[in-house]
Amino acid sequence: MAAVRTAIWTTALSLALVAGGASAAFAQLRPPELKGLRGAPFPSMNPPPEVRSFGEGPQWDGRPPDGVQPLPVDLFTSKDFYKDRDLWMDQRYWRCNSPRQVADMRSGGAGSSTNDPRIGSKPPGTARWGDCKMDWPRENIVSPYAFKNAGEHYRALMADAKSRGGPTRHTYETMPKWDGVYGEYAPNGRRVWNYSRANQVPTLLSLLTPDYQQRMVRQIYHEGVNAAHQWSASYCWPEGFMRQWATGPKPGRFVVTPDVVLFMGSGSGNMWRVVHLNRDFPLGNSVPQWYGDTIGFWDGDALITWTANIQGWNQHSSWEWSDKLETIEILTPVRDAAGKFIGVDWETVLYDSEALAQPVRILWHRNYQQGWGTADRLGWVECTRPLYPIEGFATQVAPGQVIDYKVPDMLDRPWAKLWEEYFEKDMERPTQELDLGFK
Repeated sequence: MAAVRTAIWTTALSLALVAGGASAAFAQLRPPELKGLRGAPFPSMNPPPEVRSFGEGPQWDGRPPDGVQPLPVDLFTSKDFYKDRDLWMDQRYWRCNSPRQVADMRSGGAGSSTNDPRIGSKPPGTARWGDCKMDWPRENIVSPYAFKNAGEHYRALMADAKSRGGPTRHTYETMPKWDGVYGEYAPNGRRVWNYSRANQVPTLLSLLTPDYQQRMVRQIYHEGVNAAHQWSASYCWPEGFMRQWATGPKPGRFVVTPDVVLFMGSGSGNMWRVVHLNRDFPLGNSVPQWYGDTIGFWDGDALITWTANIQGWNQHSSWEWSDKLETIEILTPVRDAAGKFIGVDWETVLYDSEALAQPVRILWHRNYQQGWGTADRLGWVECTRPLYPIEGFATQVAPGQVIDYKVPDMLDRPWAKLWEEYFEKDMERPTQELDLGFK
């Protein structure tokens, strides 16, 4: 019934959009619902917005929006953000900027320069404000399902499939024909909330446990105030699992077989994920991997996966995750009014008992572009390192130049060690932060 409802809704919307000259792609982001298991609709607006900047030009340097009373101390005037914990949940502490806006204060936007940087003429105190009225509701981010961990969720999905005669054992003749090249569906330029443009900082902090709140605040502070961005791609560090839903390497190519489904992509790095169909954990060595280990099964034409054994890491402008991170992902096909396959709705529920206060969910769409037979080659990125951390800043080093270089401990949060050494000597960090479990 859910599939029929979705098909009817999709057909009606597609016809309306075609009649209005719009793209049928807007029939996406509405996977069929199985109550309590998958496909739950968002309680309110979807897709996420993008927090806007407030005011342009030097006359707006540090000036708040009309009707907003600034705090006596905020992110851009504080000398020790650790002492400001009571202010972190006030959006005025961040001048109503999203995390990504803070990270991009000096460039105006990701990867683009500007003659009018939002950091203002006398940084950091002149940093400009964002739109205090813009935010994506927390209720749209937290998981709508009652499960406490990924294993419990996966077993419930499996039991549901079995109750209807599944899981489906596809052959080469019957399996979904998803092989090919995919792109990102970003209506009106908007991306998933994990891109960190859709939310006020306190909303995202509310999703995290206290220690991981501190980690995120620390990152935003050093990116916005000190311009000490420790982005993984700058140093040829791994991008990590969660970068798939931000600006890192994404699953741009699919290969589907009866035994495995492959997701591949490249960008600021490379990604390679293998869904082992009809298997159980463990799959072998228990050492965490950057993209984890994944098992899965077909429920008709929906692919359901469980990923575990993920290496804890971070993503700039957003939150860190621990090696307890696990995911449930449900991929369902989307077709246009004529029944043509146009992509997959990709629902992900994230479980991390160490980092997250409660499970959260991401819904995005990968739009089908073309088959392998006509596609350009899949690029493979080999990072040749141009930048090194010199006095805590990512600095370009010329060939032949000799520098002092301290080899980082890659399993002990190297970004945090740099901030601590170069920018926090006069700060009072309240407690020793947890490591990722490898000491």
